[in-house]
Amino acid sequence: MALADSTLLVLRLVVGLIFAAHGAQKAFGWWNGPGIEGWQKIVAGMRFQPAPLWTVVSVGAELIGGLLVAIGLFTPVAATALIGQSVVIILKAHLPKGFWNKNGGIEFPLALAAGVLAILGIGPGAYSADGLIGFGLVEPLLWVLLAVGLGGGLAAYGLTRVTPAPQPAAEQR
Repeated sequence: MALADSTLLVLRLVVGLIFAAHGAQKAFGWWNGPGIEGWQKIVAGMRFQPAPLWTVVSVGAELIGGLLVAIGLFTPVAATALIGQSVVIILKAHLPKGFWNKNGGIEFPLALAAGVLAILGIGPGAYSADGLIGFGLVEPLLWVLLAVGLGGGLAAYGLTRVTPAPQPAAEQR
């Protein structure tokens, strides 16, 4: 099992630290990121209200969730938050731009979502904080967490959908 646990460690580190880095861009402005104030303006522009709440939720999911996945601590819960965040990212920001990453499409966030989904389904492996402390969930609870992550992301996306106001009927003569 050493090979499987080693590859899970690599997967967790790569996926978790990429998410955490994106969260740090949003929170602190690192690596040419918008910083928390800039990110809040972007969140408001995407029609998430109240914007301050959704700013904290999205930054927390990416920054804290990414770090927790990377070290393998409370992995199912952290992975669930990242799956929910991924659903929102893909549907709200990237899907309208197509598939390819060079156009801002879903290619890159979809790969990250698949990685975190694999981590949720397989578990963090022996080389993780969860492995050291014996934290894990039985499979039925993992399905519940997956449903919560997907459902939460879809609900957040749905709350921002704007239905055009009905237009008055044309006056008949």
